[in-house]
Amino acid sequence: MGNVQQIHSSKSPQPSGLAKRLIGEVRQAPLLALLVFVPAVLLIELASPDAHTLLFGLSVLAIVPLAALLSRATEAVSVRTGDAVGGLLNATLGNLTELVISLAALQAGQYQLVKASIAGAIVTNTLFMLGGAFLLGGLKHHVQDFNRINARFQSCLLFLATVAVLVPSLIKNVDQASAVSSKLSLGLSVLLIAVYGLGMLFSLKTHRELFASVGEAEEHASWSLSVSVAILLVVTLLVALVSEVFVGSVQAAAEQMGMTPAFVGFIIVALVGGAAEMTTAFSAARSNRLDLSVGIALGSAAQIALFVAPVLVITSYFLGPAPMSLQFWPGAVTMMLIATMAATFLSNGGHGTWYIGVLALAVYAIFGLTLFLLPPMVL
Repeated sequence: MGNVQQIHSSKSPQPSGLAKRLIGEVRQAPLLALLVFVPAVLLIELASPDAHTLLFGLSVLAIVPLAALLSRATEAVSVRTGDAVGGLLNATLGNLTELVISLAALQAGQYQLVKASIAGAIVTNTLFMLGGAFLLGGLKHHVQDFNRINARFQSCLLFLATVAVLVPSLIKNVDQASAVSSKLSLGLSVLLIAVYGLGMLFSLKTHRELFASVGEAEEHASWSLSVSVAILLVVTLLVALVSEVFVGSVQAAAEQMGMTPAFVGFIIVALVGGAAEMTTAFSAARSNRLDLSVGIALGSAAQIALFVAPVLVITSYFLGPAPMSLQFWPGAVTMMLIATMAATFLSNGGHGTWYIGVLALAVYAIFGLTLFLLPPMVL
């Protein structure tokens, strides 16, 4: 009988290496048990696509554990590639989700939602993500150091993008502004993408020594590179799918819950869309890797402004019902400009403390409260 049981147990299927990793992570982090909501929200979206409030709640619950997995995998990759490349990798993967969402809205002609989500993502990453990283890291570590050259570099990119958005918005009331704005936005988009590409060459190749990490990171057990990359690919795809469900239900759910369209596009969509990046940035700050946090927060904002937004403008000529311009309503341009200036001032010293995080979050709270109580008339 013992031999029979031994033979039976030897023939029983064993979980794969990737499955073992996931099971182990769930045991260490019970929050990952929320992964059950991922298939649930996808199935309910197929069965009851009109249940907007239910889909809204379930999609938020589903994005949280996916963000935690994405955070863990990105940290494992950044250990082997360095914080500069790791920050760029996380920003790219996080913004991939927002790009997919924006492309879907672009195809539907929802340009107002696209522009609100772009502006909101820039401000949210610059103030909320950066401020949250300073606060959470500062509560555990008295003073944290980071490479201020990298922070200054990303802030300069953000300032350039804000100027590029400001110019088309200034000519809004000029005669034949629509035709001029379309051509100007297309030219600016090509320019911004070129500047972003040259910036990557500068920071990752020709002058990479300037962007080296200065903090002492706490060592943690890390996944292998192959496991990390596999999880990154799978989780990024799932985040994109769940985020599409979220965006499809958030407008109707917001109306039922009394939230304004401006608040939803600028705050809610940006927060949920950036959940994965925020999880990584906050975790890295707690591990005394503030360079990675700053790289994710400012790098993600710069990537949205200099790459994602221009790509959407160019894509609108082929995918959208009409060309999309870089004209934003004055309130959005003002908030982006203030957010860029605040990030520059708060990160200029190269040191992070919890109170610096409070200041950044306070500016973000001012914007959020304003949009909630007195949203712009036109997005």
